[in-house]
Parts: sequence; structure tokens; C-alpha cells
Amino acid sequence: MTLDDDIAAALERLSRERDASLDDVVNEALKRGLPGMTGHSASGAGFRTRPVSLGRVLMPIDNVAETIAAAEGEKAT
Repeated sequence: MTLDDDIAAALERLSRERDASLDDVVNEALKRGLPGMTGHSASGAGFRTRPVSLGRVLMPIDNVAETIAAAEGEKAT
């Protein structure tokens, strides 16, 4: 495997800063980066949308033409 010069330098710097082997630093970098490349979350916690109550329905929406007419103040036909 051949690394770009800037990547190799960054890994070597991290290795010295953390007093860790180059192998350990490379493995950690891959463990942190691979999930982002594959679309999988490393923590397993996905994005969640919280439900919000919007209150009761003010006008029926099962008939689009009728709903638009009512919203525009017209009488539906």
C-alpha cells in the first residue's frame, strides 16, 4: 500500500503525539473513517426525527381540489 506524502506525515505525527505504533494509528484512522465512506454509523445510532404534534386537522385533505378551493375561499363544486 502506498500512502500520499501528506497522509503519511499526518499518521507519523499522530503516532509520535500519542506514543503509539504506526499500525495502531492507521487502524484507528481506518476504523473512524470507513463507516463514513460506507454510509454506516460507527456508533450504530442513526439519525432520528422526533415527532411533533401539529394539532387537529382544520380542513379535510383527502380531496385536493376541495381543500384548495376552501383555502382560497371558494365553494367547491
